[in-house]
Amino acid sequence: MRALPASELLEVWEQGYSQPPHHRALLLLAAACPEEPSEALAKLSIGSRDARLLTLREWTFGSEFAGFTHCPACGEKLEFTVCLADLRFCTSELRDEMFHLVSDDYQVDYRLPCTLDLIEAGSAAGTQHGRLMLLQRCIRSAQYQDQKVSMDQLPDTVLEAVTVHMADQDPQADTRLSLSCPGCNHRWEALFDIVSFFWNEIQAWAVRIITEVHLLASAYGWCEADILSMSSLRRHMYLSKVGI
Repeated sequence: MRALPASELLEVWEQGYSQPPHHRALLLLAAACPEEPSEALAKLSIGSRDARLLTLREWTFGSEFAGFTHCPACGEKLEFTVCLADLRFCTSELRDEMFHLVSDDYQVDYRLPCTLDLIEAGSAAGTQHGRLMLLQRCIRSAQYQDQKVSMDQLPDTVLEAVTVHMADQDPQADTRLSLSCPGCNHRWEALFDIVSFFWNEIQAWAVRIITEVHLLASAYGWCEADILSMSSLRRHMYLSKVGI
């Protein structure tokens, strides 16, 4: 895995501009991990995928990020800063590993969801249908009192147990921020989606860098490749010389 130079990051942004989030995640990983087949990257567990994206984000924009949200209790806008190291879990990468769960005399063998599963589940009509499709793709076999059963025969309590067990095995897939409102002292946890957050940063960066390329190309006649190969400091120094 490697950091992406400005020219490649801009290319990934262009390719993913009209794509849904999970496709964007795979585009980023494919660019940062050229030594691995795209099919293998798509089969990483969601937590393993997101751990790589956290690393790539740190290499791209630094070890901290700033964000904002609104307090669900009083509605006040809350700004916060988080260190990426605080969002990491010490887990090894998972891909196609099988897990075994015993619940209410049911025995279930399953694998963890991957990006391909989320893409397929996202095409389902409704959240509940998508959840069932995701479980259907991940559950490999099930038994009740040593008798084989289909997923349709599993009670909701067992399906919920499988969902919880999945989260325990892949904690990076469900990263949450602990937040506190300074106005009303309300405390809550907010889901942190590295794919959406990272892409929003890339979007803002791309708009800014394209503006910088336009200004420097207009002022000096340089081509895009030459401007993108400069460090951020050098670009800003040249921009200051043309009154920006």
